[in-house]
Amino acid sequence: MYRITLECYDVPPAEGEEAARDITEAFRLHYPHENNVICTFVDGKLRLVAENDHDPDGLNLRDEFSDNITAYVGAFDGDLKLVSVETLD
Repeated sequence: MYRITLECYDVPPAEGEEAARDITEAFRLHYPHENNVICTFVDGKLRLVAENDHDPDGLNLRDEFSDNITAYVGAFDGDLKLVSVETLD
């Protein structure tokens, strides 16, 4: 099992809080292969933490997060980065 943390920087402040709630809910409803998903908005960045058993490099989650950012925030010049991938026992 892996715990993956991603961050998207420079999110428009007017959209960040609502986008975080919407993204968390979207993952819970539409991505059953992702567990314990939480998206938060702090200091201009969306931070997504999720656990799964299939994505040791975080690439799949990164794609899913990017799709949701586009859906709930729209186009902007933010940067999406992988923060960490932890292996869980």
